[in-house]
Amino acid sequence: MKAMGTSNSMTFSESHPLRLAYFVTHPIQYQAPLLRRIAQEADIDLKVFFSSDVSVRGYIDQGFGVRVEWDTPLLEGYEHEFLPTLRTIEDDASPGFFRPLNSGITRRLREEKFDAVWVHGYNYLTNMRAIRAAKSLGIPVLLRAESTLHDRPRSKMKLVAKDFFFDWLKPRISAVLAIGKENTAYWQHHFGSGFPLFQFNYAVDNQFFQTACAKAAETREEFRASLRLETGRPIVLFAAKLSARKRCGDLLAAYLQLASAQHDVPVPYLLIVGDGEQRAMLEARANEAGLGDVRFLGFRNQSELPRFYDLCDVFVLASVDEPWGLAVNEAMNAGRPIIVSDEVGCQPDLVHDGVNGRVVRVGDTDGLAESLRSVLADRDPAMAMGTESLRIISEYSFEQNVAGLRSALHAVSPGFSLELA
Repeated sequence: MKAMGTSNSMTFSESHPLRLAYFVTHPIQYQAPLLRRIAQEADIDLKVFFSSDVSVRGYIDQGFGVRVEWDTPLLEGYEHEFLPTLRTIEDDASPGFFRPLNSGITRRLREEKFDAVWVHGYNYLTNMRAIRAAKSLGIPVLLRAESTLHDRPRSKMKLVAKDFFFDWLKPRISAVLAIGKENTAYWQHHFGSGFPLFQFNYAVDNQFFQTACAKAAETREEFRASLRLETGRPIVLFAAKLSARKRCGDLLAAYLQLASAQHDVPVPYLLIVGDGEQRAMLEARANEAGLGDVRFLGFRNQSELPRFYDLCDVFVLASVDEPWGLAVNEAMNAGRPIIVSDEVGCQPDLVHDGVNGRVVRVGDTDGLAESLRSVLADRDPAMAMGTESLRIISEYSFEQNVAGLRSALHAVSPGFSLELA
């Protein structure tokens, strides 16, 4: 069968755009603005295929432990379709390899004459079927996933099985889209250094967060007062799921150590934004310590977060086995210093020790306490770190994503131009 969209003689333009199919499990709040941005490219005709509508109808998030209904538009500004469902995701479940499961993939790829396929993640059966269908139709496939070599430990048998899987997967993929340095190392380990790879770094809507944080600054003191926080005392912020992997307990332990020592730093507040399985345990630990400076503020929706990023003096994410950590991107758009563990996937890209924050060994609560003390000890160096955060994050943008996608499409469909004329 002749490959669709891969002929060297085929050229793509505003009048004859490249047809790109994107397969992803469900509408994702971080991805929606990126998809809207890609849809603005006149020579890319993007259509998104979702396996499930779980995030649109509202669901019980397993990590947050609460019902989530996102307050930002998830489906506006780009063409999309929900695939017919053979096996769905329940409201209280997370996507898994066999859920959701969908039909009609091959027919859509054939009838709608797509020139390229982009798949997010290889650990879902529907996505694997999309890859197989594209291969059978001669359509090039771009693969993006979050994996890093800091993955959870596996048995020798599972590692051997994983090697066999990648031997099967590699010839079915035309190029990979790397979300950052750790992810790049992962693909080079499994596919080899010569495999086509294009930078498609994880990014958030920088313009939205910078604008929202600037607006929040106008009423910062009113917001501080509404939370009953004293003026002038520094604020440490955690904003993530209260799950074991996020290691909020390490931050709490480091904070209590810092607060009890009271060196040359005024006792800060610790704001914990988020919910999840460990909340009750963490609240009990904070109450036992007898300090009234730890505030558990529960789950906050996307539009509320900029007020917290603007309010804080330092943002902390001390996770283990964290593929990226997009909350770091968000906080950097507020121009704040960042403290992360060395297992937060975005660290090599976004957080440079001593430059725009601090990097500590995962689980090192003493080191985390010292990092908090050093960042909060002097306002001027901390402000300089925040300025550097803002500079760094400007390079991790949707514009960079579009450039990376265009480079990948040009490589797999040579008639596609690197830049729209």
